[in-house]
Amino acid sequence: MKGKKRVLVLTSTFPRWQDDTEPPFVFELCRRLGTKFEVLVLAPHAEGAKRFEVIAGIEVIRFSYSFPHWERLAYQGGILANLKQSRWRYCLLPFFFSAQIVALCRILGRRRIDFIHAHWLVPQGLSVAIAGLLMRRMPPLVCTSHGGDLLGLNGWLLTHIKRWVIHRSSRFTVVSNAMKGCAMSLGARPGQLHTISMGVDAQTLFTPDSSTERSDTDLLFVGRLVEKKGISFLLDAMPEIIRRRPGTRLSIVGDGPLEGALKQQVDHLGIAHAVTFKASLPNADLPAIYRRAAVFVAPSIVTGQGDQEGLGLVLVEALACECPVVASDLPAIRDVIINNDTGLLVPQKAPAAIADAVVNLLIDTALRRQLARSGRAHVMRHFAWDGVAARYSRLFDELDAAA
Repeated sequence: MKGKKRVLVLTSTFPRWQDDTEPPFVFELCRRLGTKFEVLVLAPHAEGAKRFEVIAGIEVIRFSYSFPHWERLAYQGGILANLKQSRWRYCLLPFFFSAQIVALCRILGRRRIDFIHAHWLVPQGLSVAIAGLLMRRMPPLVCTSHGGDLLGLNGWLLTHIKRWVIHRSSRFTVVSNAMKGCAMSLGARPGQLHTISMGVDAQTLFTPDSSTERSDTDLLFVGRLVEKKGISFLLDAMPEIIRRRPGTRLSIVGDGPLEGALKQQVDHLGIAHAVTFKASLPNADLPAIYRRAAVFVAPSIVTGQGDQEGLGLVLVEALACECPVVASDLPAIRDVIINNDTGLLVPQKAPAAIADAVVNLLIDTALRRQLARSGRAHVMRHFAWDGVAARYSRLFDELDAAA
């Protein structure tokens, strides 16, 4: 490890244990950066997780911010979703911030850190900015917004916090082109702002498999059962889809606070025979279901609070497995789905349009194949991990050269 620069990564989404169902994109980026840099991760503790461990050569430190059974602020859909699910969790916020800042300052005081990479403006970026007021010397900060933290945290105070964190960052990255305008409105400078998506393993994990027979009737949704995913609009479309294509079934893979309400909606619509709810799956188990599905549907919406997709990596995963996609026509999703090229786009909150697009794909096998192949080629050009990691590596090299 001698001679390698060290990157301290702050994140609230990271595998807690082996075969965890948490989204692994921060871990996957760290793993690839680990070939060139020494990577140290600071993440929140969760009940059942180790406080210190090494995963794939990455040292992981997890800070405690309450009694283990009460550490329910991070993971399982993210901090915003967990706060909406239970208001008592707001009481954990001061303890979370203070524990993260103390852990960060302790690391900076005891170790040589060359760069900090904070995933999400709040709380990670904010914690680094506050620590900068307490420490004599701070390494350059690369802060990455994944969507909800930039687009969904609104109001006078939160807007000023976001603006301040961006100002304190040496580089600020967003995961889709749609987020650039918002970032610039908050003061991000052209030379500071970069669009770098997260990636998927499209070479060894999310790949097509000619030996797997693809269904002609099975629809698939994968994701957290939260408002911005728009699942209720897909369910509203199902009676019409079933009427026009009898035998069509929908699998909903994921957990979340809306599960009970969505199941009630299924019963009310009389489609329980055609809809199956399945729990979240480890990342390694997802390719098999993408390879079998006839169509992947992502009916995402912009919520009343402005929360929306920052990119939508499940779309990238589906395309990498050559699964045809129908998705809502939202700004960030257009980075992944080019209408009639890599998939079909429909207006958000429009069950009739979802039904039309899905039925058209179920009928037209040739179109499904064409979109699937074009979609995978698009993923290989823009979302493969090697290219994503190389772009982040260049950011750190630029900061090193400027030091």
